[in-house]
Amino acid sequence: MKRKILFALLCLLPMVAKAEISYRVEQNELISSEQKPMFASDYLFYVGGMYNFSMWDNGADDSIMIKGEDTSGYDVVAGIRLCDVFRLEADYSHASAKWNAFEMTGEMAMINAVIDARIESLYRVLYKQSIVPYIGIGGGVSWNSSGDVEIEKEITPVATVMAGLGIELGKNFTLDFGYRYLYMFSPKFNVISDFAPVAHQFRAGARINF
Repeated sequence: MKRKILFALLCLLPMVAKAEISYRVEQNELISSEQKPMFASDYLFYVGGMYNFSMWDNGADDSIMIKGEDTSGYDVVAGIRLCDVFRLEADYSHASAKWNAFEMTGEMAMINAVIDARIESLYRVLYKQSIVPYIGIGGGVSWNSSGDVEIEKEITPVATVMAGLGIELGKNFTLDFGYRYLYMFSPKFNVISDFAPVAHQFRAGARINF
């Protein structure tokens, strides 16, 4: 009798092992699917707008010193998410630069590359992540104009570095708060030699994801 029971158990072992292997494969596939980025596949595009509070740096040469003042501007962006943690966006920015000696307006077109710290998609540590930090860089050109002084270069390159926080209020709407360092290559003002405008911009806005 004992031999029959032992023989039956030995016969069942392969079936149990096979079931266990199938279960583990199923669980591994489930874990693998859960780790795949989900937000970018569901919300590939976004549009948004930003208000910019700009603090312009001072400048000086051998004959003159100018003092930067605070101004306001805005951005309009349209972006695409290549994956959950990386996005590219087209950025139109209007900046009004002001110093004590003159003013300048810059209409800028830029491309930004942004990295989102979406921990949820990378490690699934949190069930839901509502605050998403980001860093980014951007570059493009600025069309410059001024009614106060002469500008030799009406079109100049611009470069930016940015960092901020996205606060997701649901998946379709994101509040955006950040900082951007803006560097404009010198437009060659006639009143000050080789002066490159620099602004520290504090920004607030929103994005709509779709």
